[in-house]
Amino acid sequence: MSSEHQEQFRSAIESADPSSASPLISTSPKSPRSPRPSKHTGSPIKTQKPHSGKVGDPKKGGSGGKGTWGGLLDMEGGHVDDPNDPNYISDKDDAKLSTRTDEQFEEFRKKATIMVEEYFDNDDVTSTTNELREIDMPGYYFYFVKKLVSIAMDRRDKEKEMASILLSSLYGDVIDPKQVYKGFQKLVQSADDLVVDIPDAVDVLAMFIARAIVDDILPPSFLTKTMAYLSKDSKGVDVIKRAEKGYLSAPLHAEIIERCWGGSKNKTVEDFKAKINDLLVEYVVSGDVREARRCIKDLHVPHFHHEIVKRAILMAMEKRQAEGRLLELLKRTCEEGLINSSQISKGFSRIIDSVDDLSLDIPNAKVLLQSLISKAASEGWLSASSLRSLSLIPGRQVVEESMLKAFKKKAESIIREYFLAGDVSEVICCLEFENGSGVAELNAAFVKKLITLAMERKNREKEMASVLLSSLCFPSDDVVSGFIMLIESADDMALDIPIVVEDLAMFLARAEVDEVLTPHEMEEIGRHFPGPTSVGNKVTQMSMSLLKARLSGERILRCWGGGGSCNNGWTVEDVKDKVGKLLEEYAAGGDTREACRCIKELGMPFFHHEVVKRCLVILMEMKNERMWSLLSHCFDMQLITMTQMSKGFVRVSDSLDDLALDVPDAKKQFDNLLHKAANQGWLDTSLLPLNGFT
Repeated sequence: MSSEHQEQFRSAIESADPSSASPLISTSPKSPRSPRPSKHTGSPIKTQKPHSGKVGDPKKGGSGGKGTWGGLLDMEGGHVDDPNDPNYISDKDDAKLSTRTDEQFEEFRKKATIMVEEYFDNDDVTSTTNELREIDMPGYYFYFVKKLVSIAMDRRDKEKEMASILLSSLYGDVIDPKQVYKGFQKLVQSADDLVVDIPDAVDVLAMFIARAIVDDILPPSFLTKTMAYLSKDSKGVDVIKRAEKGYLSAPLHAEIIERCWGGSKNKTVEDFKAKINDLLVEYVVSGDVREARRCIKDLHVPHFHHEIVKRAILMAMEKRQAEGRLLELLKRTCEEGLINSSQISKGFSRIIDSVDDLSLDIPNAKVLLQSLISKAASEGWLSASSLRSLSLIPGRQVVEESMLKAFKKKAESIIREYFLAGDVSEVICCLEFENGSGVAELNAAFVKKLITLAMERKNREKEMASVLLSSLCFPSDDVVSGFIMLIESADDMALDIPIVVEDLAMFLARAEVDEVLTPHEMEEIGRHFPGPTSVGNKVTQMSMSLLKARLSGERILRCWGGGGSCNNGWTVEDVKDKVGKLLEEYAAGGDTREACRCIKELGMPFFHHEVVKRCLVILMEMKNERMWSLLSHCFDMQLITMTQMSKGFVRVSDSLDDLALDVPDAKKQFDNLLHKAANQGWLDTSLLPLNGFT
């Protein structure tokens, strides 16, 4: 290890005076957590146009212009790509591809509008499903979701109920869950426009979101993750709050929400689920296939037959003695065409998606499910090739090797251009073009390539890589996969980078400080490398040591000098001074909304623990209850996270002895505040190694 790196890591671990801090990350051009769709669902990042409004023509030589990637296939060392190469794509071909994509989307928009109008006229789920399949543009299905709901919002309750039923039918089978997620995100983001034409748009859209969560086509986390990226004065915030606190928090909310628009012919999803469960239980007891088939026909919900498959397989896993009868029923209904092959596949896919949760109650769930899939496939009534592999759970889109190889090559060019220009928005635009559907494997590959290239360079590029990683807002699962892939290849990288373990540990620690990864996800990465002598174990252990050191956050933030965005960064003291001034102004009678705006404009969510600490100190010294109100407001609007809130309390706990010199009852006050915060759900108790806290 060079003397420079030895000094760097010694500085990161040892305790020292924070006043010696170097510049932090620049936040002037952007915030590390800029409002973009959540990637925990894989949602595509919205493409941004150049602020100048000018077309980014390439510079002389064909690369490097504003709004371009440069020569994507150009490599260092003066290598020039051969136009005769079968993989070569010229700028003209690129422009044609972009134009063709725009035309395809415009064509889909027109067809989607016609399909929605026809569906509301004829109420034919099967016909609409087949029509959507024939169009075969899965990357644009989010627009169909948005159009369906937005038109239904301005119609009668009948159409609203029809829209919910159609979404439940299409979910997973025709429309990918990520596209449903993105469609609802687009709706929330356009709430301000919807209110202009639909006065009660906030209430209606909130009910649609609540209904989607009850129908299991949106995860409950949609609410909190979408809220984090909305402007505070957006109507979308009102929609999320109404859905969460107005509808989903009410007693018996599921039954109320399912009947909100009168139900489908006075029946709800839960009614159908109950009937399906009853008929399967009765069939297991009697073994009467004929009666079971009659009951299935009487349901008159062919689009919901996947629920029968799912419940039958689940029952076979729980009651091993009933396996034979249940598989026989599914086989007979499939052979007779009562349950079609797509519903069979969808039912199995739903079980695959939830097998990790099932493993809590059925320890060998994966083995049992694999056995059932093998039996069904061998009997010819299940196409195993249509299912995701159990080894890929949770379901991830499989990427062809050629596609992955091409993406890696382009990703390398994008990253090299970024290291030269430092333009984060340009990288986002390029990724939107190359991976618009947010494929998890491609996101993970980009994370690996970004950090690998940065480790081969100087501290400036390492800092830029960390800034970019926190700005992209990839789903945390994709980032975890990227780091696991990195650590797995550490032995090979060590040939070129002798200090690969130290660099990886610092990148991993920085990711947690920047809140790209959570402590739980750090532990998950560690579990992949259990061997005490493995490289992965050394990386994770060193990373945790860095994070446990005193003032670790500030030290890790400036581990590579800060200012990675090519602008002058702020020092720790600069940030503390800004926080102090805004809280002084607020304590003197300032506006809560203005204080929150100032905190947000700092653009440093990973440093919000300083806000918490300062608020608590002012509260204990001056007995100013307004500071508690500010913390409450910041937590409710998710401006300050539970992790940052907990870190703030820990920092105050560490300085109680010094604080007691000025405030004699500081310890007593702090204990009261600590338990009050815990009762209000602000704190992560796993991060609170505080004496006397339970």
